[in-house]
Amino acid sequence: MSMLNETHDPALRSWVDSAQREGTDFPIQNLPFASFRRRGRGEGWRGGVAIGDAIVDLAALHRVHPFEGQAAEALAVAAEPQLNALMALGPAHWSALRLALSRALRTGSPLRALVEPCLLPQSEAEYGLPARIGDYTDFYTSIHHATNIGRLFRPDQPLLPNYKWVPIGYHGRSSSVGVSPQRFHRPCGQIKTPDAAAPVLAPSRRLDIELELGVFIGPGNALGEPIPVAEAESHVFGLVLLNDWSARDIQAWEYQPLGPFLAKNFATTVSPWVVTLEALAPYRVPFERPADDPPPLPYLDDAARRDRAAFDIQLTIGWQTAQMHAHGQPEHVVAQTNYRYAYWAVAQMVAHHTVNGCNLQPGDLLGTGTLSGPEPHQAAAFIELTAGGKQPLTLPSGEQRTFLEDGDTVVLRGWCQAPGWARIGFGECRGTVLPARAPAV
Repeated sequence: MSMLNETHDPALRSWVDSAQREGTDFPIQNLPFASFRRRGRGEGWRGGVAIGDAIVDLAALHRVHPFEGQAAEALAVAAEPQLNALMALGPAHWSALRLALSRALRTGSPLRALVEPCLLPQSEAEYGLPARIGDYTDFYTSIHHATNIGRLFRPDQPLLPNYKWVPIGYHGRSSSVGVSPQRFHRPCGQIKTPDAAAPVLAPSRRLDIELELGVFIGPGNALGEPIPVAEAESHVFGLVLLNDWSARDIQAWEYQPLGPFLAKNFATTVSPWVVTLEALAPYRVPFERPADDPPPLPYLDDAARRDRAAFDIQLTIGWQTAQMHAHGQPEHVVAQTNYRYAYWAVAQMVAHHTVNGCNLQPGDLLGTGTLSGPEPHQAAAFIELTAGGKQPLTLPSGEQRTFLEDGDTVVLRGWCQAPGWARIGFGECRGTVLPARAPAV
């Protein structure tokens, strides 16, 4: 588990002036990683680190060999097109590289002359997926979301009996995970309305979002060897914002008995910047549950770390229609929640995923599931915010929405701030709905 060190010092300043700008997501205390290239140049992808409104080109930096030891070893693989090899190295190498970058970017650093030519503006970059995602598993870690959704369909038993005992998850589709800003076509599938005799193949009319965090796996485990909960976070490289788009009308017809299929596999969007667990160390909070809830089974309970097993990450959902975009109106925040409300922690997801011997691999992605909070305005999906589509939201343009229309854009944002520490953020996770394509029949 990452602990506090000199990279978290709130007094640190960078010679990159924009890193001190009020409200920046990327001060020197953050230093998240991404895969990027300059737009329109025909360049190859390579790793980068965000500092203010700039990117440190790690391939260019590697060519001048500024570091030694584990930091140099980590930099060499961070320069590759995607970050799987860096993720595979483990916490000691991640921490060494992050410390070396922090020292090189600080005001007065003797390495400034080497590093400064390796900077380029984020405004000139485009982003690829941070890693080759071999597998994607989506969990269901918010008890508030599970209860709210259950109440819509099972008023007499909103929460199923297993929820407080087992971290629920299902296997997702990794090939359709894309990076922000993503544009995707409205999905088609079988839809059956209650008054219809038979289903029809049609575009979804109840297209929704799910505000989640994505967990990128670092070193994996051998097939058959579970990861103990006390060691689970050493297998986690970092977190991203994640939007798991959902077609609720397709899902309602197909999900029994095996769960969602076409309703989920058409698009999942992640933010480009991976914020490391080490950067998140100052924003840890206790993992708490109601006193009368059953305690986690021993393989899910790390008693020594309960006081810092959760994260205080503020999260928002912004909605912008095509009309708002045309008139220069930014997205309107329709919900705000926090990761600290999750019922299951990152370490528990990893431990449960592997307790049966399942082997995780570097670059695998775990979704937290929809991160709704306890209050109505903290609902992290539109099906909750609109009471199943019965209570439309009114946007600043005067338009009303229950679910997404063509041309709508959703922007997820996340950040951490705590007294005595610098504010750090995740950037944005942006996706836009395009009209459905005619299905092949």
